[in-house]
Amino acid sequence: MKSMEEMMQAAQQAAETIQNQMNDMQVKLDNIEVEGTAGGGLVTVRATAKGRILGVNIDDSLMVKEEKNIVEDLVTAAFNDARDKADRVSAEKMKEMQGGMGLPPGFNLPGMG
Repeated sequence: MKSMEEMMQAAQQAAETIQNQMNDMQVKLDNIEVEGTAGGGLVTVRATAKGRILGVNIDDSLMVKEEKNIVEDLVTAAFNDARDKADRVSAEKMKEMQGGMGLPPGFNLPGMG
């Protein structure tokens, strides 16, 4: 049987490994792009899986003063679509990472879902 000191060292090393994997995953998520759309593609929002907005594209046909409210609604919808996709990709990647750690199903580490 391992001594208490050896068990504490092993736990510390495991915690450091998990922290390093979490940091690596955050970098990976910030490099994965998703695209949210609204209005049948008239408005698109590009974001990272971490949720950072990369860009917005609004079709020229929407650039009419009388349709300002519609454009605002479509931009909001596209942002929400992009955020939803970012959240799904992030959760999927975190689940993959957690599974690679050999943790039992349903076991959640803080910050991993």
